[in-house]
Amino acid sequence: MMKKALVVLLCLPFSLFARQKEISVDICIYGGNSAGVIAAYTAAKSGKKVIVVEPGSRLGGLSAGGLGMTDIGNKYVVSGLALDFYRKLGTHYGSFESWIFEPKVALKVFNDYIKEANVEVWYHQQLISVAKKGKSIKEISIADTENRAKQITTVKAKMFLDCTYEGDLMAKAGVSYFVGREDNIVYNETLSGVQLLKQHQLPDGVDPYVERGNPASGLLWGINNELLKPNGTGDKKVQAYNFRIALTNNPENLVEITKPDNYDPKRYELLIRQKEIQPWKGLNDVFIWSLMPNQKTDINNRNGMSTDMIGANWDYPEADYAKRKQIIKAHEDYTKGLLYFVGNDPRIPDFIRKEMKTWGYPKDEYVDNGNWSPQLYIREARRMVSDIVMNQNHCQGREVVSDEIAFAAYTMDSHNCDRLVVNGMVKNEGNVEVGGFPPFPISYRAIVPKRNEVDNLLVPVCLSASHIAFGSIRMEPVFMVLAQSAAVAASIAIDQKIAIQDVVVNDIKTVLKANPKGDLRSPDIISEVAGQKNLEVTGDWEKIAAKGYGKYYLVNSSASSEASVKFGFDSKSKSGKYKAYYYYPKGQQDAAEIDLELYNGKEKKAISLNLKEVKIQGQTTSTWVEIGEFDFNFSANAYLKVTNNYAKGDIAANAVLLVPSK
Repeated sequence: MMKKALVVLLCLPFSLFARQKEISVDICIYGGNSAGVIAAYTAAKSGKKVIVVEPGSRLGGLSAGGLGMTDIGNKYVVSGLALDFYRKLGTHYGSFESWIFEPKVALKVFNDYIKEANVEVWYHQQLISVAKKGKSIKEISIADTENRAKQITTVKAKMFLDCTYEGDLMAKAGVSYFVGREDNIVYNETLSGVQLLKQHQLPDGVDPYVERGNPASGLLWGINNELLKPNGTGDKKVQAYNFRIALTNNPENLVEITKPDNYDPKRYELLIRQKEIQPWKGLNDVFIWSLMPNQKTDINNRNGMSTDMIGANWDYPEADYAKRKQIIKAHEDYTKGLLYFVGNDPRIPDFIRKEMKTWGYPKDEYVDNGNWSPQLYIREARRMVSDIVMNQNHCQGREVVSDEIAFAAYTMDSHNCDRLVVNGMVKNEGNVEVGGFPPFPISYRAIVPKRNEVDNLLVPVCLSASHIAFGSIRMEPVFMVLAQSAAVAASIAIDQKIAIQDVVVNDIKTVLKANPKGDLRSPDIISEVAGQKNLEVTGDWEKIAAKGYGKYYLVNSSASSEASVKFGFDSKSKSGKYKAYYYYPKGQQDAAEIDLELYNGKEKKAISLNLKEVKIQGQTTSTWVEIGEFDFNFSANAYLKVTNNYAKGDIAANAVLLVPSK
């Protein structure tokens, strides 16, 4: 259901608070997750006075809260400071970029951004109210939840950014939004609404009743007593949340998994029945057990019964802070209980229990929260409804926006929303995983409210998108890119004294192109085949519209005839020393080596690049391979050519990257 939020207070009356003080800034950012940090750095480096108001105690959100196996989709969509973030992680681990990382390392990078930009962060601050004059937010009131005096602070700002996963500021400011899944007919989609599919599904034959075969005995814990609605039917249900779990098997850094609060083995009876039909082979049967650096994990949901607490989050998006705290605690109890159950319940096979007991909570992670992440994975909550709603048709290219300020590329991905009885068996409902499309543009209008609602607010996280389109957009790198664009737009609006809806998108693009890292560091130089600029192609090449960097790449499968792709560069680019990289989209029949010809504007150099030893980590099948460092003179038509000389296998031509040397 679409809602138009009223400007209301929390259930706590003002009489319980004592007004503390007022502060004034140019830009107020509510929410210190990854998007909030990137927006704050961008705005502060542009010369604006910025404050970050964070309801919790930690920066970085999910990126510093356990999601270390980055959902990339396609590296083409990761640009600006988002890309800088993953390169800083790479520097920490001794590589060019790192897309898998420990929570504490990500937290340090985020804290470093805030420190470098000299941004003030207020922690433990919950939004109490929003005051508007006409269509403009004039101030917000926030309460310090750690202060027993319940003091209130008023924050006045020219521009506001809602970077929360929940969209709380957006809602209190009177912006239209939606919670749940739209019916397919709303945006002419096929993948929103009810979806009973096979991914992350329970096998046929799992009995749903406490006493098997007896409906009168009641349903097992976690099963909803509703009838399955027709496919595509809209509802208020929200895809499941979970924790991205950091464990370690390093004995010197391990805290034992013990029986948690409110432990109840009955919650996991469904797992026992599932494994009666699908016998245990290993922990990966039930968990996506991704390995992180230094013997740690990023554990995610897998198959029918796992870490997703299906149906327990439906009230979360609209709940007050006290209720949300209860929901988060319930998810923590469930998840810790699941880990303990798998390691200790006698019905679990002995070899699985032994394997589970080699793991524990890392002593060096979340040291101020009992070694457990304070960040629940809020996959989806409120979603703004603005002048454009990104939907399935945008994802799959049937509709294309022209005012893009970011790109998305991940699979349209929804976790299960419900668990119910279908034909006498337990079934999960709502999981969708549909990909196969190239990067698609995200409209500036999708992060800006309707003009008649608010004219000085941007919403780069709970943006205007349908349920299924949000499933593709909702990745941490994309949130960071959107947030940087939002911060640039806010700065332009302040400088030009205009409404946020009147900012010219090309002005945003101009700033990002000239200053992609927000702090006047020299930009990278990139040449890619899909861009078709400064490109010369000879011979026979096949276009591959999957994997790779961007919309497509080229492959030559025969060395019998000469073929090459020459990547040129803008002659007006700043000459100097750069590290050069070749983008390698790994295939099944690749040549072990490829020949390159590099002309730096002074001399030609033949280079043989060994691809056999290239290791690709994380959720991607491609990576940048370093060629070397060279002193380029771009005014002399420098280039890098990929050739099929003596190739024994497929040769790919995708993109070439030049990174300014420090």
